[in-house]
Amino acid sequence: MLPRDSSLTIVERIRRDRAFAKGVLSEAATLFLGGEPEVARLMLRDVVNGTLGFEELSSLTGNPAMDNLAAIFEAITGHLKIEVEARAKKAA
Repeated sequence: MLPRDSSLTIVERIRRDRAFAKGVLSEAATLFLGGEPEVARLMLRDVVNGTLGFEELSSLTGNPAMDNLAAIFEAITGHLKIEVEARAKKAA
């Protein structure tokens, strides 16, 4: 896990750089599909904090939790007006 200062730096960059936000969100989706949900959750937290915030996310999705991940991605991509792509990681 990144130190808190690193997380704040990432959140600030997400706030000012839509392409970076899209990349972080795409990587979170890839990690989730690749079996690393905890890392994906941490990345999603930074994206939410850097975009619409948890209060707005909650109003759009109900209780934002891993069981409604599709709604979370839909809310964030709608807010940013972007599409993301998840990549399946190839087995080693």
